[in-house]
Amino acid sequence: MPRDAEMNSLPAAARAVPLLEVRGLGKVFVTRNAFRPARHVVAAEKVSFQVERGEAVALVGESGSGKSTIARLLLRLDRPGEGQILLDGVDVLTHEPRGASLAYRGRVQMVFQDPFASLNPVHTVSEHLEPPLKRFGAEVAAPVRERAIELLRTVGLLPAEDFIDRLPFELSGGQRQRVAIARALAVQPDLLVADEPTSMLDVSIRTGVLNLLAQLKRDQGLAIILITHDLAAARYLADRILVLYRGRVVEDGPSRALIESPAHPYTRALLASISGVGVGDVETSAARRRPADGHLASSGCPFAPRCPEVLDPCRSSDPASRPVGIDRRVRCHLYPQDAAPRS
Repeated sequence: MPRDAEMNSLPAAARAVPLLEVRGLGKVFVTRNAFRPARHVVAAEKVSFQVERGEAVALVGESGSGKSTIARLLLRLDRPGEGQILLDGVDVLTHEPRGASLAYRGRVQMVFQDPFASLNPVHTVSEHLEPPLKRFGAEVAAPVRERAIELLRTVGLLPAEDFIDRLPFELSGGQRQRVAIARALAVQPDLLVADEPTSMLDVSIRTGVLNLLAQLKRDQGLAIILITHDLAAARYLADRILVLYRGRVVEDGPSRALIESPAHPYTRALLASISGVGVGDVETSAARRRPADGHLASSGCPFAPRCPEVLDPCRSSDPASRPVGIDRRVRCHLYPQDAAPRS
């Protein structure tokens, strides 16, 4: 049954439940060294968000912001220290305490960053696609090989018959990433987690991969979580953007509104790093400034040592999340409750 038709057949109450809901997700890594005390690194701090069916949500931030850690927690590759992960309203951490079930892995799939490492170099394309089709695929009349060829057509590798028996070294980076996407689609997932899917591709072919993801979202109702440092890619694909800094969500809202009127100074600094965006020199300096670990704020806002608009309360008080306009939130002392974003 097509995904849209399947959703229409559900009761209204069932359709009202988000496909994925993350509540207060947290993860702290402990690093140990024989010559120094153990160090606690907060990779995710009380992260909460929802993903509706057929919606694309982007998690955006620089290296070390916690994006990939959150992806690993959602895929059950790491266990969170706190929080809940609800799939169709069911807390999977409680329901499946020992790890992700086969059913969960069938509904939540990942496309990894490196298309050169995510495919086995000695396996043909068909050997990458046929095992998940056999293990997860529904009973259908078509042979597995024909279904694998149809997957290649879905991801735009044409003529598909010319690609089905190739080895990875015979494919370009963009073609490998399309094979990786086809492998994820083989299990008919509800949610695709794409971890920097275009960062290792040539600029000329990045748009093609983003177009493919947008088409899958539109035509198949596939929900997508895009992990990226690129706000331009997030704006292109995502309906909503969550901006992360040191494991916490500092701003979230609809993509267009967030890009056109960023509220948090860190979001403006990220935009300043994109060529051609009209943001001032102060924000550009903040984007480049990385304080040493010893100068990180021990209390207050973690971004305060880099912030060009820092206030006295920023150094002593950690701001809570607060609304800024309609359907947007920000963690920043620059905004009182129910404030409007700055232009």
